[in-house]
Amino acid sequence: MLVDSHCHLDRLDLAAHDGSLDAALEAARQRGVGHFLCIGVSADNAADVKALAERYEDVDCSVGVHPLDVQPGAEPALDWLLQELNHPRVVAIGETGLDYHYEPEAAEVQQASFRLHLQAAQQTGKPVIVHTRGARADTLALLREAALPQAGVLHCFTEDWEMAKAALDLGFYISLSGIVTFRNADALRDVARQVPADRLLVETDSPYLAPIPYRGKPNLPQYVREVAEYLAMLRGQPYEAFAQQTTENFKRLFPLAHVKSAG
Repeated sequence: MLVDSHCHLDRLDLAAHDGSLDAALEAARQRGVGHFLCIGVSADNAADVKALAERYEDVDCSVGVHPLDVQPGAEPALDWLLQELNHPRVVAIGETGLDYHYEPEAAEVQQASFRLHLQAAQQTGKPVIVHTRGARADTLALLREAALPQAGVLHCFTEDWEMAKAALDLGFYISLSGIVTFRNADALRDVARQVPADRLLVETDSPYLAPIPYRGKPNLPQYVREVAEYLAMLRGQPYEAFAQQTTENFKRLFPLAHVKSAG
């Protein structure tokens, strides 16, 4: 069984499934995907991801504010976040983090929001899902500052082994997406070979970043199978063993997730 550890089910392009999310999820299940973590990115979509987790037994969700969704002067409030995290299907915090690639001028606002999410992680014990782009040093500095007692994950990892090793040393997991299949992703493939087997997750980040051979098309949760098969090949592992390992890793990182046993 596979888990898509990071997908945006409320944002999928469902044209390939006649507009039906039911059909899209069933297509993934038919390819061995047994669970989905639907990710919150803003205060506006928190209700949507919670509703999806309530609707489907094999979906859980997270709640948080993506760094590119943080509005100056309207940063998320800690009491709002803690209230949202109290929902029984909200098993994680985020996605949060830092993204200076598009908005380097927003660094201060993003850092304040990231600290708030890390504070919520300290208070609730729920794992944090971290987005980082163009902000390697600050991301690691804030994670070290928070010194979380529980693990989290750097999702859709695109950095080098040096950063991966630093995150692993802090207790974090590394999640890889379809980017690892891209032709120009040699450095990321080097990371993928080195991450310890018990600290690796797989994801689609759908509807974004579809793996080869679907690159350039809308991504779907069913394509996590391509990511997992590619990584198993890259690491020299049998596919079934790799799928089982990454599923066990997900269950360990997100202990509140409602993951049913395979079969």
